[in-house]
Amino acid sequence: METEGRKRQHILIIEDDKALAAGLCRALQSAETSADSCGTLQEADRRLKGEGQQASVTGYDLVLLDVNLPDGNGLDFLQEIKAKYGISVILLTANDMEIDIVTGLELGADDYITKPFSLAVLRARVATQLRRAREQAEAKRHAGREQIIEIDEYRFDFGRMEYYRGNMQVELSRTEQKLLRILVENRGISLTRERLLERIWSSEAEFVDENALSVTVKRLRDKLGAQERIRTVYGVGYRFE
Repeated sequence: METEGRKRQHILIIEDDKALAAGLCRALQSAETSADSCGTLQEADRRLKGEGQQASVTGYDLVLLDVNLPDGNGLDFLQEIKAKYGISVILLTANDMEIDIVTGLELGADDYITKPFSLAVLRARVATQLRRAREQAEAKRHAGREQIIEIDEYRFDFGRMEYYRGNMQVELSRTEQKLLRILVENRGISLTRERLLERIWSSEAEFVDENALSVTVKRLRDKLGAQERIRTVYGVGYRFE
């Protein structure tokens, strides 16, 4: 079962030495982490795609990757993992293969462990990568929440570019979206026309007719039914109440 309040993290071990792979799985299995293994790149590719996984595994947070595998070069597969899945990777290398370590780090490996290795060192390095993976996932979720703003009957999802008044989705142009985001992120603050022109049209602001802002404001009000929300501050600009 997953630890209460925290998603269990999953490790995939790609190692063709069955005894070593089984030992690694046992060493890394805990209440907060699960570990399973495979011995070929073909099988690893299937697992990462979500085929043939345990029912409880919804995706991997870390890969332990042996450099030398029977059906290909682990360093080539490292690039594929990083490009397709963005998962943290720890390389498992032979003690005398320094070139593999250097190449692997240059290709994006997050860490390496040389064989033979101490289980204490392995657990510590795995724990570091899993902590980073969790922190990154939480940061992404937090960033996603920050892009959603709910005000009474309005729900503005700036990440997905979806805007609702009640249950009705409202289609906004890119310019209207920019204006809305600036206004709601500064709600309660009067923004000058000059500042809005500069923020919405950036480097082109000096060439944009000021009437363009008035037209954009009117269209946004009408689409959202927000005449009482988007207020004109005479002599200054606009404010979102």
